[in-house]
Amino acid sequence: MSPQLSLHYLKNERQVKNTMIILVINCGSSSVKFELFNVKKEAVLCKGVVERIGGVTSSIKYEVSGADMLIKKKVQCDDHHAAIEIIKNVLTDKDTGVLSDVDEVTGVGHRVVHGGEEFHESTLIDKDVIKSIKKFSELAPLHNPPALEGITGCMKIFKTVPQVAVFDTAFHHSMPEYAYCYGIPYKFYKKYKIRRYGFHGTSHRYVSIKAAEILNKPLNKLKLITVHLGNGCSISAVSGGKSVDTSMGFTPLEGLLMGTRSGDLDPAVVTFLMHREGMDEDAVNETLNKKSGILGVSGVSNDMRDLLDAIHEKNVRAKLAYEMFVYRIKKYIGAYAAVLGRVDAVVFTAGIGENVPEIKDEIREKLKFLLGNGTEFLTIGTNEELLIAKDTCEIISKKSNSRR
Repeated sequence: MSPQLSLHYLKNERQVKNTMIILVINCGSSSVKFELFNVKKEAVLCKGVVERIGGVTSSIKYEVSGADMLIKKKVQCDDHHAAIEIIKNVLTDKDTGVLSDVDEVTGVGHRVVHGGEEFHESTLIDKDVIKSIKKFSELAPLHNPPALEGITGCMKIFKTVPQVAVFDTAFHHSMPEYAYCYGIPYKFYKKYKIRRYGFHGTSHRYVSIKAAEILNKPLNKLKLITVHLGNGCSISAVSGGKSVDTSMGFTPLEGLLMGTRSGDLDPAVVTFLMHREGMDEDAVNETLNKKSGILGVSGVSNDMRDLLDAIHEKNVRAKLAYEMFVYRIKKYIGAYAAVLGRVDAVVFTAGIGENVPEIKDEIREKLKFLLGNGTEFLTIGTNEELLIAKDTCEIISKKSNSRR
């Protein structure tokens, strides 16, 4: 199908009755990713990303499904509001856009990393929700503020379109108190809500649902361990479709060794470094979040592909980083097998989980003694954006039905 015919078809599809067109927005500190879905067909109509926001080399990449068209160009983009405006212009462009008007969008779904204890599920955004997201920015300073900018930007541009927040933390609210509480004075939990929250919840939820489909068994009867391995990594124990434990904690720093994050660490290391290196809290935070993990141990890169190349070249520290990475995954799977009592499947997902099969193969072989042959080891591509789109569609539909 030619680009012109494809775009004509997509624009006509907007006019089909009951078509749910959902725009999904995922704001990072210097980027905004977007995907436009026809949720009824679970089809991506177009997607793209505005990158290097606030820089002199800001750019947009945009592609239309089925149109054999990829656009890359430099843009002037000073902030996230400008990025949303750029996205709107691309979507409604008379030559390359798939929309005639922004009002053809049924709803906008936003990925929000931290919802604290308030949000146990995705929710329609109003002034109170915005206040809460802002409040939880203290717990996710790199993630919630950009999400807020994306939300307020969309509210200005997609004025009549409902906005929905889908929280990474929501899936993990089913954890029991003994799993999410830390061994510190309980008053600090009550006063500051210091506890395990968990992240990557949308990814863990999505692959749990897909695993049930693949295994042809009801999700509420399954015991799963879901392993999200990207630049950020986390593992969850999922019983009956609900998270009962997860490796990330109060922040996304805890748990597995990651691209640049340390993962599990004796808390005394923090005060030791502050004393011996003269580091303040910002310097320690920077070190543990951005200079540690695979990068810090290997001294090579935070990218698993570069690490594997370095191992092939007999780099000793790269080999150590890889061994630490795999070891922690194996250790967490063993722990969560004990938590669940039975494991029907271990599911690997995200960039590393989907594309470095030797990790899954190695762990499966090493854990045969524990899991036996009854546990399936699956690789499932995550699709957080589709789940965000579905949640958004469901919430908007409920709102519409309640008004009838």
